[in-house]
Amino acid sequence: MNNQTDVTEFIFLGFSNHPNLQGLFFLIFLVIYLTTLLGNTLIITSIRISSALHTPMYYFLSNLSFLDICYTSTTIPVMLMNFFREKKTVSYDSCLSQIFFLVTCAGAECVLLAAMAYDRYVAICHPLQYPVLMSVKVCVFLVTGSWLCGLVNSVTHTVLAATLTLCGSNQISHFLCDIPFLLKLSCSDTSLNESVLHVASALIGLSPCLFTAVSYILIISAILRIPSAQGRSKAFSTCASHLTVVVVFYGTANFNYDRPREGYSLDMDILVSVLFCVMTPMLNPIIYSLRNKEVKCALRKLVGVCVPWQYFL
Repeated sequence: MNNQTDVTEFIFLGFSNHPNLQGLFFLIFLVIYLTTLLGNTLIITSIRISSALHTPMYYFLSNLSFLDICYTSTTIPVMLMNFFREKKTVSYDSCLSQIFFLVTCAGAECVLLAAMAYDRYVAICHPLQYPVLMSVKVCVFLVTGSWLCGLVNSVTHTVLAATLTLCGSNQISHFLCDIPFLLKLSCSDTSLNESVLHVASALIGLSPCLFTAVSYILIISAILRIPSAQGRSKAFSTCASHLTVVVVFYGTANFNYDRPREGYSLDMDILVSVLFCVMTPMLNPIIYSLRNKEVKCALRKLVGVCVPWQYFL
């Protein structure tokens, strides 16, 4: 093909509609990034130093927080640097690297949230068997499996993306590299990439989402059968934080990837992706620290001010 070129870099068009607000955007995303790092680091540290939180639920939570740190660190630092560049570029190799880490973290988080739903299902529906069904080996297996699912999925997509022939424009109408954007720039056959993308979406995205939904249907059914209102409230409080995180994550993910692309402006595309890629990792530690009394107490212990809970009820 005569118009085929060797693409060595990509130009991000994200936020290009507002050249006069680059400084303001930088400050906003810097605050969000620092809040995400601080919040998730505090969650991880408090879980490690508090023996009361050495349980499967908080083991999963610490891994979720680490995933969120990795997830945002894949996209926001590059975005922050580009706010001060007249030409917002990223090299071809850096773009593939960003796709690799982004897909790894997103896939691992999908599976990990399903593992956390299973943990809550066992705790509520089979409490007597909980120590056996959620042993240390099982927890390590579930977390390792989550990372492996994300890694295998990511390696597959990244290798396939590297085989694409790119020609013509090297402009990406976004602030990050993602597989659908490279497919749009390709002038080679992308049918294999698209087929693998659909299969992965079903296995890594839809399946954990359905598993989580079924788990919570069974959990809520079990809670409703508890005779006392106090018992129902206590049971529901143990999974309220995770349920909130699941709704936020899958809600923004589905809106980001499954909505029609036609009829949406660049600003709307950017806003939706910001909600999914930037805001969700920041909200997770806030949700857990606000909704979970044990995490609150551990955080207060971290700064030396843990007080009896009756003062806050």
